[in-house]
Amino acid sequence: MIYRSTRSSAQASPAEAILAGIAPDGGLYLPAEFSFPGFSSEETVKKDFYGIAADVLFALFPEFTRSEVETLVRAAYTGKFETEDLTPTVPVGENYILELFRGPTCAFKDVALSVLPHLMVKSREKCGVTDETVILTATSGDTGKAALKGFQDVPGTKILVFYPHGGVSAVQRAQMVTQKGENTFVSAIEGNFDDAQTGVKNIFATFAKENTMAGTGARLSSANSINIGRLAPQIVYYFKAYGDLMRSGRIAFGDAVDFVVPTGNFGNILAGYFAKILGLPVGKLVCASNANNILTDFIRTGTYDKRRPFFQTASPSMDILVSSNLERLLFLLSEGDDKAVAGWMKSLNTDGVYTVPAALLEKMRTVFCGYDADDAEAAKVLGKVYRDTGYLMDPHTAVAWSAAEEYRLDSKTQNPVVVLATASPFKFSRPVLAAIGEDAEGDEFALLHRLSEKTGLAIPQSLGELEILPERHKSVIPKEEMAAFVLEKVKG
Repeated sequence: MIYRSTRSSAQASPAEAILAGIAPDGGLYLPAEFSFPGFSSEETVKKDFYGIAADVLFALFPEFTRSEVETLVRAAYTGKFETEDLTPTVPVGENYILELFRGPTCAFKDVALSVLPHLMVKSREKCGVTDETVILTATSGDTGKAALKGFQDVPGTKILVFYPHGGVSAVQRAQMVTQKGENTFVSAIEGNFDDAQTGVKNIFATFAKENTMAGTGARLSSANSINIGRLAPQIVYYFKAYGDLMRSGRIAFGDAVDFVVPTGNFGNILAGYFAKILGLPVGKLVCASNANNILTDFIRTGTYDKRRPFFQTASPSMDILVSSNLERLLFLLSEGDDKAVAGWMKSLNTDGVYTVPAALLEKMRTVFCGYDADDAEAAKVLGKVYRDTGYLMDPHTAVAWSAAEEYRLDSKTQNPVVVLATASPFKFSRPVLAAIGEDAEGDEFALLHRLSEKTGLAIPQSLGELEILPERHKSVIPKEEMAAFVLEKVKG
């Protein structure tokens, strides 16, 4: 299988695409042809999580042997999650919730970032790479910790994570700044997530153009969902949720299922579209946005316009105005028109806006629709669901639940509706306590205990220990100094 860039005819093998993270022209890698001989979605959904993961990864990365894929999947997940069922599907009210926060950092990124380091090590072997791999990652809250945890002390790697200063929750920050590992480095930047993400992309482009890494014995890669090796494992839990519904007797194979996805960088919902391409009977993919509703506006209008206010919200992992993975969807819907995609991305970079043709917009709307909810609306939903059902969700999931309610009213869908729960409510104890009508004043770690006392739910062990761990990473730098920070750590 050959992978190609969304912006040119640049090509790579699967292992090369995983190692590079981003194409030399700044584009993102996708399979040149979405053809997967031997893959049967009907057979795959009948398997357990490990079997589904092996099927999906082997289909997308056939450069790896089936045995290699099965081995790395077992190594990635065994004993790492708090529940035996890694991603349980739970009925709540008239919907289902797909719980993606049972991993070591209590966020959905664990599903992919448990696997990516193993894919990276195997890709190094396939490509005969002996240079050190330097992972650059921008995070809006959850990716950073999951990536740091996954790559901690992985031989032949260093990982550098940038996050927006003041733009993540106290628990999210603590997860990152207390991270152990001799190969881990973390810095806050003076700016928002888009500044961090743009900075990382610019480092890739500038370093490649100027051959900056020459002589350092290192090469750059990424753990963000711009890396196809990070995105591919997220396809797995769509198959797993569908299989759960089959096993419960709710559906038979072939019945459509709608998925509601809280998303900012468009990676999580794009994984659902990939699942559909692989043959999973996905109905609608409902894009749920917070007050930074650039994606829902785009789905409604076909115009992507980042020239708008940026809001810091109670769902910070969605506080994003430049959604990188949308580029991959545009490439697929335009039938591989890399010149058009490159033009749109150039317009976004120079003018802050682009508009896609009406035909492409209509094609997108056959699968996608979008809804948004601000903090007040999400809090109202969070509190109501807890009072009515006893189920406690985090603010990101509450945004998605709000979208699911609106979608049900508008569409009159008869399909099962699965809401993706992307983080533990304990990562956002302050807004969660406020939403359920409890006192939300005080230290963030005291609030963890208060939330546990009020709800009877146990604090995840990985979060409960944060308050006694020492801070190891204290840097706060201007966004203009990100490249210098990278060079310092690469050469250090």
